Amino acid sequence: MSPLIGILITVLVIFLVLYLVGMLPVDGRAKQIIRIIVIIIGIISLLKYLAVF
Repeated sequence: MSPLIGILITVLVIFLVLYLVGMLPVDGRAKQIIRIIVIIIGIISLLKYLAVF
């Protein structure tokens, strides 16, 4: 049950950060780069919970 809670928290944090990035007053290109970085970090974090790494 613990890995499931960790995965859920990770997904919620990813969505929260992506929402906050959307609220930043920067140009579209910078937002896109930040979103890609957040998604990559999120996927790596989820893979750690699934014991791939």
